[in-house]
Amino acid sequence: MIVEDQALLAMELELVLADSGCAVVGCAMDRAGAMVIAERERPDLALVDVNLLDGMTGPLVAQRLVNDFGAAVVFLTANPEQIPEGFAGALGAMSKPVDERTITDVVGFARQFIDHHTVGKIPRRFRVAPWMTQLAPGDGPH
Repeated sequence: MIVEDQALLAMELELVLADSGCAVVGCAMDRAGAMVIAERERPDLALVDVNLLDGMTGPLVAQRLVNDFGAAVVFLTANPEQIPEGFAGALGAMSKPVDERTITDVVGFARQFIDHHTVGKIPRRFRVAPWMTQLAPGDGPH
């Protein structure tokens, strides 16, 4: 799932994700749209912009996706200072602009965590959430 208010970036993300074997279940530009897609599709992974059309609602979206749907979340942001303290349950954050390799590597990192509950090699240009650093590589949640 993609939650991004820049339509061109959302389309680019969708193409890169599809090329890496992901099924993109929907794209939303705001909190309400994200919740509609999440309720309907129950995504495993969501790329969520911090600052959406309806304001700084990305962290609220992330918390709901993690807590209510069990999704893994990765933040996207052009303003890293806006990433919420503790990352609101997200695995980490990528700073825009993002390149194809970074997206692919981060999706692979997230897939390993989703599938095996282990922390792999941290991709370049990916800022891992503080709670993830407490897990040694290969460890899952305790």
